[in-house]
Amino acid sequence: MQLPTEAPVPDTPAQRKADRRRLLRALNASLAFVLLLVAVFAAQSSFDVRAFTVQPWSLHGLIGLLTAPLLHGSVEHLAANATSLLLLGTLAGAVYPKATVRALPIVWIGSGIGAWLLGDPGSYHLGASGLTHGLMFLVMTLGLLRRDRPSIAAAMIAFLLYGGMLLTVLPREIGVSWQAHLGGAVAGVIAAFVFRLRDPLPPRKRYSWEDEDESMVPAHEELEPPSPREVPVLWNRPEHQTGVVLRFPPRNGQEE
Repeated sequence: MQLPTEAPVPDTPAQRKADRRRLLRALNASLAFVLLLVAVFAAQSSFDVRAFTVQPWSLHGLIGLLTAPLLHGSVEHLAANATSLLLLGTLAGAVYPKATVRALPIVWIGSGIGAWLLGDPGSYHLGASGLTHGLMFLVMTLGLLRRDRPSIAAAMIAFLLYGGMLLTVLPREIGVSWQAHLGGAVAGVIAAFVFRLRDPLPPRKRYSWEDEDESMVPAHEELEPPSPREVPVLWNRPEHQTGVVLRFPPRNGQEE
């Protein structure tokens, strides 16, 4: 809920400059992480990738909680996750810079825990798709909780671009780690509830008609209808009034 203020909402050149800096900072951070993924993918041929993946119900596979999001199985896999991270990371970091920084470790570990707990023993889980689902659910949940204009706009953009992630948290396609998707999504929702107030709410301009509406309604008056006995009667039927309201024709030619 926004705080009303009689002062005009600040839209000065300094404020616009600060907004651009925040957007560029989020874009640069997302781009730097994408470049890190590309560098790791280029080096994957020099080591055993499976040793750094999430292996469900294996103690050795717990190391994948930290390293699996950096690994990818193919160029297509990397490209899909890199695009999502670049867009969703920039969106979340620009609108919620403080909440996003604090939510990323939770989403990172949460996606791995989901794969480790729900995955089939003997399988290998890798990729940053759990992070993308966590960011998407983070932005969507913050929009529902905060309900200010930037939050609602960010949630609508995230849903427009990646609304299909609402379905990919369930098993649909063989070879896709829906467990990591579900873990990241749950972690994103939890982080949204925990860090929803980390970023300050923008001020909301108070309009004159809001004051007029409040002045018309007494503060002590309850918004309840009066009882039926208190409602004034506008018309009463006269007593001893007789007559035919609707005459029915006689049946079989007989008059009544």
